This record gives sequence, structure tokens and C-alpha cells, in this order.
Amino acid sequence: MAPRAPRGLIPALLWGLSLFLGLPGPVWVQLSPPPKSSSPTEPHPCHTCRGLVDSFNKGLERTIRDNFGGGNTAWEEEKLSKYKDSETRLVEVLEGVCSKSDFECHRLLELSEELVESWWFHKQQEAPDLFQWLCSDSLKLCCPSGTFGPSCLPCPGGAERPCGGYGQCEGEGTRGGSGHCDCQAGYGGEACGQCGLGYFEAERNASHLVCSACFGPCARCSGPEESNCLQCKKGWALHHLKCVDIDECGTERASCGADQFCVNTEGSYECRDCAKACLGCMGAGPGRCKKCSPGYQQVGSKCLDVDECEMAVCPGENEQCENTEGSYCCVCAEGYKQIEGICVKEQIPESAGFFSEMTEDELVVLQQMFFGVIICALATLAAKGDLVFTAIFIGAVAAMTGYWLSERSDRVLEGFIKGR
Repeated sequence: MAPRAPRGLIPALLWGLSLFLGLPGPVWVQLSPPPKSSSPTEPHPCHTCRGLVDSFNKGLERTIRDNFGGGNTAWEEEKLSKYKDSETRLVEVLEGVCSKSDFECHRLLELSEELVESWWFHKQQEAPDLFQWLCSDSLKLCCPSGTFGPSCLPCPGGAERPCGGYGQCEGEGTRGGSGHCDCQAGYGGEACGQCGLGYFEAERNASHLVCSACFGPCARCSGPEESNCLQCKKGWALHHLKCVDIDECGTERASCGADQFCVNTEGSYECRDCAKACLGCMGAGPGRCKKCSPGYQQVGSKCLDVDECEMAVCPGENEQCENTEGSYCCVCAEGYKQIEGICVKEQIPESAGFFSEMTEDELVVLQQMFFGVIICALATLAAKGDLVFTAIFIGAVAAMTGYWLSERSDRVLEGFIKGR
């Protein structure tokens, strides 16, 4: 007895593929319900179902547009009636209904495949709205607009105009959410039917409410003017229907540290640091100190720095005092540097001469060249018959010869002694 093909379009296609390829048994795809996940980043199943239906409807438009239009009209009308609700068209639509990376869509399609097939072949006429039939009535993932929760209860303000039209009902259209109204700026109340803090009713009728902002510091008011205040925001006090700023620095409301002072601001106050010269202060600067910090002294109304260097405060030898703000430090005197806590005199290196980097042999050659130039110059002058320059020339030659012979003789004698 031949095995019976499974129900459902996609399993049936896989069954036929296994028979065509001659596989020993049918190819099965195990469809398991989606695991429960608490990840807050996952979309609500209703939104996934809505996206699947929207993609399905786009697929219907695409398959008609790609297969017909621009040919023989009579032929198209005849073929269209057969193709419109055919299994071939359904397969083409389902192939592109989910993107490759949309795991939630693929998972939902696997679970709802037989329902989609049932709607396609049997329910289209009586339930033309696939979203209502699949997502709300069959899978029970969604609710009608204006309702929320497992039982699809009406949102505050009614299903026709949830949250009065001035807010968003949490969970609206899904089987989840609390139904709480997240009101727009200026609106409040359970169903956003009242004006929020800082706003007043500028206009109201049976269906609409217009809320406008109060004057700056007013929390509740009867109009937009400064004198229309009924209640003030924090940091302000109501006086003759006007909100007056409270000076917290003159009351016990301010709470600043021991080394800080209070500065009043509109509706609040700030704590700022005292000057370095102060131990406690009543305001900014060294003239508002309660007491002077160590290293400072009272001079008139201000706390000024004490120059400790006027006293002998650096006991070390060759040290000198440098005054700093509120203190002092001991440094080595000029020409001295500190080594292991002691100021010692700096060794100034001797200045290098012009020939300091030359070797002894290079200096000897340079000397010989110098004397040679001098002798040549004297020889030139002596050749003119000048007796004075002739005498100088002869003396220079004799001196050079004696110097050369003495150097030569020393080297010859040194070589003889060393056996060279």
C-alpha cells in the first residue's frame, strides 16, 4: 500500500520531491512551536503576524503584475481566472513572504501554514481580510483597533477613540499590554481627558479638548497670564495669584557644605565652593570668609596669603625659600642642584676648544701646514731683497727644522728602544 501524502502544501511538495529523487522515505520537516522567550527586543507576535500578512498581500500584487499586463487581453482574462486562486500562485507568494534574516516570520509561517492554505482554498470569499481571519480570529495574536489584552478589552476612552485621541493605549491591537494611556504633552488623566500640570483648558467641547501652557512657574492656572496662577511649581510661592521665587538661601531649605556658599536661582539654588583662603564663607572671594585658612591672615576684611619666606624657614645649606599660595617651599639656590636631599654645587663643564675633537696626529699635520704657509710667505718677501724679511725667513726655517728634527729624533729614539 503506497504511503499517503501528508496534509499541507509545503510538506506535500517535499513528499513529492522525495519520491522524484528516489529517496527511501519521505523528507519531513519537523515543525515545533516557538520557544518562549523573555527577550524584550523581540517583536510582539501580533506585529510579526501583521508584517507577514502585509508581505503576503504585496506578493499577491506582484504575482499578478509580473505574469499579466501588456499581452492579449482576452487570453489574460481567461488565464487570470484560473491563476488567481491557483496553487501555483500561492507557492510563488509564499516563497517571498519572509526575508532570509526574519526568523520570527519564518517561524510563524511554519506554524500557520495549514491555516493559510485553508484560507486560500476555502475561506477567501467569506473572510476576505486575511489579517482579521488569521491574526485575530484564528491565531488570536491580535485585537481589533482600540482594544488590548487577552480578552481584547476596550482602551480607556473607548475603542472608537482610545485615550481620547490624545495618547497611546499600551498594547492596543495586541493580546498584551496594560491598556494604560501614555498621554501627549499637556494632557493627563486616565483617558487623557484632562489638562496636565502646567496647562489649562483653552477650549473644550463634546469631542475635543485643547490644552495650552500656563505662565512659566505656574503648575495650575486659569489662563495664560502671569496673574492667572492657581498653584505654583516647586521653588515658587503663590502671592496674589502670581508665583514669586522663593529665596532658599535665606531659609532652611538650602543645604550646602561647610566650605560652600548658597546662590539663589529661579525656582531653586546652587552651592558653590568658597575661596581657597576661607574656612567657611558667606559668598565668593577672600573678602567673604568666616575664618582664614592656614597660611592666610586677616588683613582688613580679606584673608590674604602669608609670606612665610620673610622668616628663616629653610634650614638646609644652600637652600632658598619660595612663597606659594597658602604655603611655601624650599629649593636649591642658583648654581646648586639637589642630590639625595642635599643642595650641591653644579659642575660646569669646561668649554670645548676649536681643536678639542682632533687627534694628536691631526694637530701635528695642522701645525706643519701652518708653519709651511708662514715660511712660504716669508720666502716670497725675502726674494724681493728685503734684509729684514730675509732674516725672519732664515730664522723661521731654522726653528721649523729644529722642531721637526727634535720630534723626529724623539720618535726614532722611541722606536729604537722598543726594537722597531
